[in-house]
Amino acid sequence: MEKLIRTNALAALLAVAGFSAPLMAGSEDVVIEGAWSRAAIGVNRPGAAYMTVRNTGDAPVTLTGLETPLAVMPEIHETSTNAEGVSSMAPAGKITIAPGDSIELAPGGLHAMLMQLQEPMTEGETFVLTLEFSDGGEVTAEVPILGIASRGPEG
Repeated sequence: MEKLIRTNALAALLAVAGFSAPLMAGSEDVVIEGAWSRAAIGVNRPGAAYMTVRNTGDAPVTLTGLETPLAVMPEIHETSTNAEGVSSMAPAGKITIAPGDSIELAPGGLHAMLMQLQEPMTEGETFVLTLEFSDGGEVTAEVPILGIASRGPEG
């Protein structure tokens, strides 16, 4: 959060000084809404985080990676189900969000997979998750950890 605040303060300072180009060329228009995760048992199994990532700007933004002190290997994964009803998961790679659009990271679809947990995901705690974009910008969210059977912030 501190890095995001410093970056925004620097952008404001540059704007006052007469620089017209945005500092992060797009990712500053990204808004994260409704972030949440589920508690996990121990650290041997991966965790996951969910949220809506909204592009409020006039240009596409490309999500390229994740960073969190909670996991060694955070990645965006996608769950898919074949014609026989068998589900599988795989890294989604880069995700471009068109201007005015959003992507939903939700159970059963795209999600933030948190592999090689460094500590347990305990109900009632939070962790920091940083989304990294192709323009070099980052957007950080504080992610609350809900109950192990939670279906989201409302359930």
